[in-house]
Amino acid sequence: MILDGQSPQAIAAAAQALQRGDLLGLPTETVYGLAADAGNDAAVAKIFATKGRPANHPLIVHVANGQGVARFVSHVPEFAQRLIDAFWPGPLTLILPRRPEVAAVAAGGQNSVGLRCPSHPVAHAVLERAQDLGVLGVAAPSANLFGRVSPTTAAHVASEFGDKLLILDGGPCDVGIESTIVDCTRAVPVLLRPGVLTPQLLSDACGVTVIAPQVPDADAPRASGTLASHYAPTAQVRLMSATELQQALDTFAPPAPAMDKEAATVAVWSHFALRMPDHSANTFVHKTMPTSPDACAQQLFAQLRDFDAQGVSQIWVQAPPQTPDWDGVRDRLTRAATPTR
Repeated sequence: MILDGQSPQAIAAAAQALQRGDLLGLPTETVYGLAADAGNDAAVAKIFATKGRPANHPLIVHVANGQGVARFVSHVPEFAQRLIDAFWPGPLTLILPRRPEVAAVAAGGQNSVGLRCPSHPVAHAVLERAQDLGVLGVAAPSANLFGRVSPTTAAHVASEFGDKLLILDGGPCDVGIESTIVDCTRAVPVLLRPGVLTPQLLSDACGVTVIAPQVPDADAPRASGTLASHYAPTAQVRLMSATELQQALDTFAPPAPAMDKEAATVAVWSHFALRMPDHSANTFVHKTMPTSPDACAQQLFAQLRDFDAQGVSQIWVQAPPQTPDWDGVRDRLTRAATPTR
């Protein structure tokens, strides 16, 4: 059931659902989350079961303010507090030492927990109302089946879980990809998942260089959205340079007449106009990728879902530039293109 997130009655109903231990489709500025009371282990277990998510894959806890931080975290390092002051509310998750008596299930059994304070007004209103009811934090991974494309509209969430789930409609997500994750449990901050906040922005804000490992860090706590294969549509995703993309178009063999169908076979998402083959009718569908990383992030998951809805078997994507401002988009596309094992 989808309710208008602007309605005070809907906000109250959502907070009450969380208090009862029910699940909620919650809009945030990044993606829509599948939310439950982070302090209620049975409610959190419903998230894992509903998504089909491994129980040792930790969830991010969303809080309204410092009261929520104090409930779940035993210590906030000085550099982490500076990041909170600079970017909360906003698309930044900090991994912090967890108070041992709370949120063990949400944290996947680790002694750390990921926290963030979302800036979406609907999410913030729900968190504040829920806090008044004794719910000091809400675990909320993306509201989709595990490993699939994240939802950025209420309709996306409904398509995943049907009418039985209470969903607040907060409109399309402004950011469009999941939050940046920074590990703050060690002596220096370490980037675990890129997002729209670059390492330079983070370093400038906290006064300490944020380390961005080039290979997986064995000492890092487990974090959401860091599996090699993730965010995947049904169609096969291929990342290619502009030259490789044009070569693939030039050499693509059209389907045999017996296999021909009205739906396109291949979707192409690229920054620039491409030379389409003569047989491209009913074979290719082309959409222009925004040249701004923020605009591309905002459209990314919705575009992948739209291509899937058109029934294509492959999605060819022009690889983003190798610059820090594109790291979040490139990370999501790389994981979407990695086959499951």
